[in-house]
Amino acid sequence: MWKERSNKLRATFKFKDFKQAFAFMTEVAMYAETQNHHPEWSNVYNTVKIVLCTHDAGNTITAKDKKLAKTIRKVYEKYQA
Repeated sequence: MWKERSNKLRATFKFKDFKQAFAFMTEVAMYAETQNHHPEWSNVYNTVKIVLCTHDAGNTITAKDKKLAKTIRKVYEKYQA
């Protein structure tokens, strides 16, 4: 799911419609706020693209990114069930 490219973790998530994609983003936003680590992301209809890196660490991948990526994966799996 997550691909490492240019010192960033990247993933694309597909949903059945915009409503489901937006619900996913809302849930991820709550976890991101709790972890104090906020993704770079975009949404077009049913597709959400997320990029993770730690700006404070020189725009590279850290444990914070891996932790949030794991959380995001669990949220996504819930929507795919």
